[in-house]
Amino acid sequence: MKSQVSLIRCPDYDPAKVFAAVKKALDLQGGIANFIPPGSKVLVKPNLLMAKDPELAITTHPQVVRAAIRLLKEINCKIIVGDSPSVFGDEIENVEQVYAVTGIAKVCAEEGVELIKLDKRRMRRGIALAAILDECDHVVNVPKLKTHNLTIMTGAIKNLFGLVVGTFKIEMHRNFFAVKDFSKALVDIYEEVKPSLTIVDAVTALEGDGPGSAGKQRQVNLILAGIDCVALDSVLARVIGVSPFDVLTTKEAAGRGLGLADEHAIEILGDKLKDVSAAAFALPTTSLKTRFIPKPVFYLIWRFIRYRPHWLDDKCIRCSACVKACPKEIVKMKNGRIVCNYSECIACFCCQEVCPKAAVKVKKSLLAKIVGL
Repeated sequence: MKSQVSLIRCPDYDPAKVFAAVKKALDLQGGIANFIPPGSKVLVKPNLLMAKDPELAITTHPQVVRAAIRLLKEINCKIIVGDSPSVFGDEIENVEQVYAVTGIAKVCAEEGVELIKLDKRRMRRGIALAAILDECDHVVNVPKLKTHNLTIMTGAIKNLFGLVVGTFKIEMHRNFFAVKDFSKALVDIYEEVKPSLTIVDAVTALEGDGPGSAGKQRQVNLILAGIDCVALDSVLARVIGVSPFDVLTTKEAAGRGLGLADEHAIEILGDKLKDVSAAAFALPTTSLKTRFIPKPVFYLIWRFIRYRPHWLDDKCIRCSACVKACPKEIVKMKNGRIVCNYSECIACFCCQEVCPKAAVKVKKSLLAKIVGL
């Protein structure tokens, strides 16, 4: 059987328009009750990277979360909303502040649903995942479409990284610093959690050096939905203009048989992809053009190509978020400036991801510049 992905136009975040788009996306696949049995206890998991206004497209827009909540309320579900922001826990950014600034706290209060911190953990597959998963019957995954400097794209599968509790995220980046290994770990999480429904906020997305403040807003005007996160990420990859298998989480998950990535195996419902696709996204600096180089040439030159974080003094506010987020503990504050031991840098760009002021840029090696990467 084919995997179904609903693709619905949504011009903006007007609450009525968002609700109509999300409802249509689910109705095309039998309605909300076809995904979640009535009366279930459900965890709704948005992408709440940092305390930023939702209009900046860094976090899942609260109106998409509201639409999911209202549809779940129609079938009498007990709803819990929560995330462990990918700022690596309370030590870096107050989660309550994240909830307030992103608008999620307001929506949950207005809808009368419980908003929790994902601060309790239980080890699963060697990963510290939120203990609330043991208490919930189903997970509704509500990611934001964004580019990502490590994984090219963050969508349905990558969003589940927010179920890793607190500073254990740092351990994962330290232990799985190669993108291939990190992608496998992300798929381990997906295989363990397996959300019953995923609703993707792609009304306004993020391109360039996402997923944080260094990215740039991009209007896409889409809501996507389905069960198969592999199929959803495959469609999202085509929306941003890359091959689905360039996103290693998609390749790994499809290889494990956890979903379908081939376009011929995916049935798109609603709007046609060819009618909604626009110009390809600006990709992260670290991923530009590498997929177009013949593989034998690429493998010859790759060990001479380097990317590293570079701090802009005029933008840096000395908040030390990057210091706390560094998995290798090689970013330090010295004499009022950020310094990095580049000889031990693993180029995970966690520092860039957590920076609230886009003060961390990507610096290329000379060969990377010469060959245009």
